[in-house]
Amino acid sequence: MRNRWMGLSFNRQALCALLALLIFPTAAEAARKPNVLVIVADDLGFADVGFNGGTIPTPNLDRLASTGVNLTGFRAAPMCSPTRAGLMTGRWPLRFGMMRAVVPPWSKYGLPPEENPLAELLAPAGYEQRGLAGKWHLGHARREFLPLAQGFTSFYGHYNGAIDYFTHERDGETDWHRGDQTVKEPGYSTDLVGAEGARFIREAPADKPWLLYVPLNAPHSPMQAKEDDLAKFSGLGPKKKVYAAMVHAMDRAIGQILTAAEARPDAAETLVLFFSDNGGIPKAGGNNGPYRGAKLGVYEGGTRSCAAMRWPSGGVTGGKRFDGRVGYIDVLPTVLAAAGVETPKNLDGIDFLPPLRASKPLPERPWFSYIHQDAQAHASVHLGPWKLVAHGDFFSESPSAKATWELYDLAADPKEANDVAAQHSKKVAELRKLLREFGTWQNPGVGPYDEGREGFKPPKDWVVGG
Repeated sequence: MRNRWMGLSFNRQALCALLALLIFPTAAEAARKPNVLVIVADDLGFADVGFNGGTIPTPNLDRLASTGVNLTGFRAAPMCSPTRAGLMTGRWPLRFGMMRAVVPPWSKYGLPPEENPLAELLAPAGYEQRGLAGKWHLGHARREFLPLAQGFTSFYGHYNGAIDYFTHERDGETDWHRGDQTVKEPGYSTDLVGAEGARFIREAPADKPWLLYVPLNAPHSPMQAKEDDLAKFSGLGPKKKVYAAMVHAMDRAIGQILTAAEARPDAAETLVLFFSDNGGIPKAGGNNGPYRGAKLGVYEGGTRSCAAMRWPSGGVTGGKRFDGRVGYIDVLPTVLAAAGVETPKNLDGIDFLPPLRASKPLPERPWFSYIHQDAQAHASVHLGPWKLVAHGDFFSESPSAKATWELYDLAADPKEANDVAAQHSKKVAELRKLLREFGTWQNPGVGPYDEGREGFKPPKDWVVGG
């Protein structure tokens, strides 16, 4: 009798275990894929945010950094379109012709359809809502270049850079769209993007993950601000007052978006990443201190970006600093890893979540920057503490004009004040070899900025066809 009851007890336990497997998901199955919110500022300097010592009030961004992680070593490209192209693909934009220069209004080139952009890769993983609110700037000559053809399910904003903040025009035509339709509506563009981002988050379903990409145009030129924002900075000089008002409006819009995300029951499951697409422009009011250089240059001031990340359920919290050299090409593989999506094999970027959580060291790898927007070309390559800066015809084995080379030890000289190339000729040769190999990956694409400009007339209301 005793044995019979023991057997019955065992059978009941087995039955309960079986029912539990049928009714309740395993821990892996129950793991909620994170919502993904990527916010990109435009021409914001490293020291233009409070969390990096800036004097312009940025309370919402400061709160993001204080509750997440300040990514002090985050790098962007020296200019806009290449950063966005690398963010979308996880690859050096050089490989598909989008690293040399920005995409100007008259360009016939854009993000190639054969690339695998972030929104497209997340679609099969349950991310049914994939929104973009803000500035695209990855091509507009053909419909296949536009956001809705690149995996996004909704788009609100503009195709080009440098639109008028009030009229939303570029080159005299309205560049403001919802989906693939041009819309004409009043409002300061930064405010409109903030409101749209918050609306998307509020309306996203509670039981499914979503992606929202918010590439703001602020504080890029034209330097335009609202009168009530300007009044808050009346004590500053004319140039700095406008810039500060634009940054303030940007932070307010970001606060509106973050507040919407934080009000949701799945707030802890939201991965938020913020960074600037390149360094600031001092003559416009930007501050890249303490670093040398600015936008359109490969010194640290042009490529080291203010950045912060937060993901409470993923352990990215606590207001810590992370000094590792990561950047824009790492966004896609990091987001895919967080979402449990297999990464393509052709990526240049890495998943930086393990180093961020201190579970694995950051791998040693060269980091490249490059710009050839006008007659003069500039590039750099980092490896360990060393950074080689090149000017001129540096990709060629037999240059038509002599290139110049500078070497900096960033560990000892983060401000790039002391060129030590003459003292370390072997290191210069090693890094030159890496840079020339990088140059062999280059494919045709976006050319010099003014190429095709003469005689260009934009389409009416920037309606893209064909």
